[in-house]
This record gives sequence, structure tokens and C-alpha cells, in this order.
Amino acid sequence: MSKMLTDREAIREWVIARGGNPVLMDVPDGSKTRTVLQLSFGQASLNSLGNEGPDRIGGFELVSWEEWFTALENGNLALMVSDDPSGGNEAEFSFVERD
Repeated sequence: MSKMLTDREAIREWVIARGGNPVLMDVPDGSKTRTVLQLSFGQASLNSLGNEGPDRIGGFELVSWEEWFTALENGNLALMVSDDPSGGNEAEFSFVERD
């Protein structure tokens, strides 16, 4: 069973409960680049292993929640998540257009 999250605090709580962080990723789009929303799970622990370089894995950049929520809302997107209690803390999600 899935549910759509649009409330900032509900989204933040769902992501943090699964060890996630807000991420933006620049990807090529023709002659320009576009920014793609993403969530990264386990990135903070990866960065704590003495790796003080940029927070980029495959082009991902950890960003503030405010910056991430602005991009989510500008794209008119919501976070669709699994609310199946048997799923444990698995991070099953997708981005969908808001109704």
C-alpha cells in the first residue's frame, strides 16, 4: 500500500527515519543541464569515513532541506512512499505529480 506525501514535515520524518538525505543531481539535457530530485540513503555515514571531499557520488550533491523542498514544489511533485508496516525501514519511494 502506498501513500502520497506533500507535507514538508511528513516527508522529512519519513526520509530521516530511513537514514536518508535530500539530494539534487545535475544531469545533461541536450546542450544544458537540468536538476533532478533524489534521496540518498547512507550518504552521511559514507562521508563520515574521513572523506571530507565534495558530497558527490555519481553526481549527487547533498543539499539543505529548504533547497530540496523548493525544487520539489517548483516541479509540482509529491513523494509516493510505501506505508506497508511489514516493509520495515526500506526506502521505497517515487516522485509523482501532485493532484
